[in-house]
Amino acid sequence: MRIDIDQISAMARKASQSGDWARVKACAKQILKRDRNSPEGHFLAGLAAKASGLASPAAKSFSRALRLDGRRYDAAIELAGQHIASGRFGEAVDILERCVAQLDRSPRYLDMAGTIYTNAGLPDRGWPLYKRANELQPGVDSIEANLAACSVFVGEIDAARAIYRRLLDKHPNHQRNHYALSRIQTASDSMHIEQMKKVLRTMNLHAERNIFLYYAIGKELEDIGQWDEAFKYYEMAGYAAARVAGYEVTADLRLIDTVVENCGADWLLSAPGPISADASTKTPIFIVGLPRTGTTLVERIVSCHSQVESVGETYFLQDSIRRASGIQSSESMSAAIVEAAAEKPTKAIADGYMEAVRYKFGVKPWFIEKFPENFLYLGFIAKAFPRARIVCLKRHPMDACFAMFKQSFFRYAYTLADLGPYYVAHDRLRNHWRKVLKDRMIEVEYESLVGDQEGQTRRLLARLGLPFEKTCLEFHRNITPSNTASTVQVREKMHSRSVHRWQHFASHLEPLKSYLEQAGISLG
Repeated sequence: MRIDIDQISAMARKASQSGDWARVKACAKQILKRDRNSPEGHFLAGLAAKASGLASPAAKSFSRALRLDGRRYDAAIELAGQHIASGRFGEAVDILERCVAQLDRSPRYLDMAGTIYTNAGLPDRGWPLYKRANELQPGVDSIEANLAACSVFVGEIDAARAIYRRLLDKHPNHQRNHYALSRIQTASDSMHIEQMKKVLRTMNLHAERNIFLYYAIGKELEDIGQWDEAFKYYEMAGYAAARVAGYEVTADLRLIDTVVENCGADWLLSAPGPISADASTKTPIFIVGLPRTGTTLVERIVSCHSQVESVGETYFLQDSIRRASGIQSSESMSAAIVEAAAEKPTKAIADGYMEAVRYKFGVKPWFIEKFPENFLYLGFIAKAFPRARIVCLKRHPMDACFAMFKQSFFRYAYTLADLGPYYVAHDRLRNHWRKVLKDRMIEVEYESLVGDQEGQTRRLLARLGLPFEKTCLEFHRNITPSNTASTVQVREKMHSRSVHRWQHFASHLEPLKSYLEQAGISLG
């Protein structure tokens, strides 16, 4: 019987390599018919379910295989991957911690484990696994690309550049690698720009398939001061991205309106109910604001303090709000979810958040959650976490808008036509929070911070209730990972290169400037 099962398993493994998942599923059934407690049978059933998008059956099969044979690190890693996909990050990390020592000879599962750690916001744990996978099986494009991306997160920028250049030597038309390289180097000439333009000519693809190359070319043209041409490529990228996304700014505007209507001063003062035990023993610092306004910079500064650690950027708060609302929806957030959650006790939000983020905690009494989008949920934060500190970044409107416009991450910033209304709504929400939260909202102006680093750092720490520490002035030496658009910049000393940068593009940004001025936004 053993030989028979081994033969069936070999057939299944061969079928999996060719993507014949129906055959894999059939083989799993044959094995389990012969031995219902076969770890291999359950593992293969899990692979087939995973390939069919059946998350729950896949997780059950991998879990069963692991229970039957605790040495099955392949089942453990696959199960951890399913937990990540379902948002159970802490459970995924727990599984990895128990089995990672067994992976030393498996490039495939070292690579998978590295990805799971990185997706869980722990790239410093993922990086050595990617590195080991690459050592065991050098020259595999996917492993090298993962190693390069993770190297950026952990500050190994030179190593990342070398890998991306090597990959581009092999595959000169790979747009995402061109894009990734452009983000971690400052162009001093047009060499890479011409290489990317050649890709556009050679491939001759529709604009919607050139988005990342457009952004990359625009970025490097900006590096060398070709402002007009840079804007042209940013604009082409944004228009193409907007078409692909099918984005309508009205949904985001409605969400902001709903937050203002439901999370006012009276609501905040209404009985919050009992608070989470975790929420009363750990002091959170929520750093928010529009993206590209200095949120990562402030996170790096404050996390240099001896009493503070950072959990990075997570979606755990909005996940907890969505669960507390009781609304089953494929949307990450909506006006209906906010309205429903505002009617519920906030203890569920606090408990859900703290349970989700706990795996990232160290021993320090303060922790930072830096996620710009949490600006929408400051009312929930203030009510659910009575001791939380709230830091809100502000930057000159035109600099803030242009910095978002030239990135690929923010749907409301793909076009100037959407960006104007969104910024105005965001400004209205900021004024709302000022009235509702009063002194609980600590505002930091980006321009003031880069102009008076020590003075503003002292002020910020005092407002937080932390003693000044000189290490906070040396944030560029902070070795903790960063996986944001600012990951390269925050490893540099403080500078003011980005102040008033929008003025190089003033003629192109005139429609946005006029819109903001007519809406009453001060641009002084």
